Amino acid sequence: MNTLLQRVHQWDTWAFLWLHVTRNIGYRKSIRWISHSGDGYCYALIALGLFWFEPVHGQTLFTIGMTAYIFEVSTYLVVKNRVRRQRPAVKLEFYEAWIKPSDQFSFPSGHTAAAFLFAFLITQFYPVFALPVYGWATMVGASRVLLGVHYPSDIAAGAILGTVCAVGALYAYPLWWPMVEAL
Repeated sequence: MNTLLQRVHQWDTWAFLWLHVTRNIGYRKSIRWISHSGDGYCYALIALGLFWFEPVHGQTLFTIGMTAYIFEVSTYLVVKNRVRRQRPAVKLEFYEAWIKPSDQFSFPSGHTAAAFLFAFLITQFYPVFALPVYGWATMVGASRVLLGVHYPSDIAAGAILGTVCAVGALYAYPLWWPMVEAL
């Protein structure tokens, strides 16, 4: 591991331990609920609801969202399995996470990537929801650290990944969708 990555990991470990050792977090059930809200079911329900019942942007949002999620999940899996960063509970022998993670490695946070992807797209089509949806996405990312399954930099990388995939799908849509409609 090069020096920069070692320093990032040291900072991440310090920040992670500071949260878990010096802070008495007594609201684990709320944090679990927030984390579970980023599991994917909410995205599907909201996107399908908009697809069926919102005639102005619903179908476009759904199509761009599906494209963005395909990019995000593909990139997430490649990066996660290439970097192979151990989760805090594996790396820190004395620590036990509050939930069982959905996979083995921690970098980047898939929950955070999906939440920021969703937040970006909702904001593009329904700007009035920008503050609540970005607040929620931020809470999903923070919950993953507070539950002990991610380091802070995993969350930052997830937010960047989700946003980049959403931007890419949004700007690629006008290029490829007319070809699909022509079929």
